Amino acid sequence: MKLYLVSLGAGILVGIIYALMQVRSPAPPVVALIGLLGMLIGEQVVPPIKRLLAGEPVTIAWFHSECVPKITGAPGPTLNAASKTPADDTTH
Repeated sequence: MKLYLVSLGAGILVGIIYALMQVRSPAPPVVALIGLLGMLIGEQVVPPIKRLLAGEPVTIAWFHSECVPKITGAPGPTLNAASKTPADDTTH
């Protein structure tokens, strides 16, 4: 378990570095999948911080549309062009 926590911590740090350098994270070997998760989470720490420093709000809707798809690989919600907010999805 300790090995997984160290891998996750290292991955988060590397993900932050990758995000600051604006490069995509490579897929590591199977042994380092927890580190990859940490890298993906780390990459998503930088955009909210940049948004806060710019004086823009970090909302749950923004996080789900901008960060979650990058972490999970699933497509994000469709945005309503008029309001720039996630469109109502009644398929769930």
